[in-house]
Amino acid sequence: MDGRADQPKKVPNRTLLMSVVAACIGGTFQYGYNISIINAPTKAVQTFINQTWLDRYNTHVPAQLLLVLWSSIVSVFTIGGLVGSSVGAALAIRFGRKGTLLVNNSFALLAALLMGSSYFAGSFELLVIGRFLSGVNAGVGICVQPLYLGEIAPRRLRGAMAMSTSIFLTGGILMGQVIGLQELLGREEYWPVLLSSTCVPALLQLVLLPWFPESPRYLLIDRADDLACTLALKQFHSGHDYIREREDMEREKLSASGIRPKKPWEMFTDRSVRWQLLTIITISMAQQFNGINAIYFYTDYVFTQAGIPAEQIPYATVGTGACECITALTCCMLIEMLGRRALIIGGYSLMALWCVCFTVTLTFQDFGPWMPYLSMACVFAFILSFGLGPGGVTNTLITELFTQMNRPAAYMIAGSVNWLSFFIIGMVFPFIVNGLRHYCFLVFLAVCCIVATFIFFVVPETKNKTFLEIEAEFLSKDRKGTVANSTDILVISTSI
Repeated sequence: MDGRADQPKKVPNRTLLMSVVAACIGGTFQYGYNISIINAPTKAVQTFINQTWLDRYNTHVPAQLLLVLWSSIVSVFTIGGLVGSSVGAALAIRFGRKGTLLVNNSFALLAALLMGSSYFAGSFELLVIGRFLSGVNAGVGICVQPLYLGEIAPRRLRGAMAMSTSIFLTGGILMGQVIGLQELLGREEYWPVLLSSTCVPALLQLVLLPWFPESPRYLLIDRADDLACTLALKQFHSGHDYIREREDMEREKLSASGIRPKKPWEMFTDRSVRWQLLTIITISMAQQFNGINAIYFYTDYVFTQAGIPAEQIPYATVGTGACECITALTCCMLIEMLGRRALIIGGYSLMALWCVCFTVTLTFQDFGPWMPYLSMACVFAFILSFGLGPGGVTNTLITELFTQMNRPAAYMIAGSVNWLSFFIIGMVFPFIVNGLRHYCFLVFLAVCCIVATFIFFVVPETKNKTFLEIEAEFLSKDRKGTVANSTDILVISTSI
């Protein structure tokens, strides 16, 4: 024996990779797809609402009411997301991570049925209900899917695998943008088919995910099912890798002995997790308030202000989606090399820089014919910077900053904050634009600077550390006011 069998494999095995695809296709891919497909049929759906109103009341719908109804269809998605993220953690504890993802597809299928049949039923109310259910599906998915991936991933690949959340989310956005082009389902008569196409990722997950095991950590720590845990570990980790993962789980199980999973409200009174809690609230809010979703919600406005011809805007929008997707893939390769802190601090710092550049180019866009395209380049650079760090590292940190008994509640809190922030920015951004015009991105500049500074001073590096070691760093920060060195961490985690 040369001992090579005891060395951890550098790449995940086939079962682990395929389980990531199965979990993500009906999770964050679905979420990203629902964000982007609603942009293409804007005029077609407004025409449908007006025609339905005319058939019912023999009069055209008032312009203001039409705007309210359309805004409701768009924004009710975020309300559904808030509801989904609020119940996702409880479902993940009761039905398991994989079981919750499977049950969650019922919301997507019902939503697709309602939105697809709204035209034939002559009822725009079905669109509102369908979008709400799509939001519930997205809220549960974005809460539970990273939880599942973070728990099945080996320590050395935890960051890279967690990045699949961002990769599939951006892939969903890109796919929705492509499908929404005029050459595919973007034509006016196809809008019911476009909105009901959300059933496809749900059906794919229902077919694929049952073939893969439940989270081994959930099986061992939450369910005390030793045999099922061992079988799952052997499927996910080839050779002797599963032994190392099992040892980490056993230590975490011992530390959680006699402790039940925390409720979200209990987290706010637990001083031992106050820094972790403050961190996830900050980065979850920042993920929406940094300006990235404002660009996706109001892409047409941004490119119009930049001087891009109207007929080129849909293709420029697809370019933004491709840009972020490529960057997420790049981040996946860099996260285990550079670490979490470098990527997320660097990402926010670059976003702050591009906010300044974008403001300057918009201010002087009449300076020359090339200036509008320089503005568009700033938008692409902003999206690249987001995908490089905040877009993927945020979910990775939420997974890594908490142990098993705290993690579901942490995801519920982070998800609720994320969706509330999503809703607020969708409502407030038009007023920011009207009030500040081309200086609106200075607001996002301030957010990016504040968050980068906060992470620099508060959040330790989590790469290649167990969940107990990371917890010990924060506990040491509470006791000493500084982050303990790696030797202290090892002693603390071993004693636990």
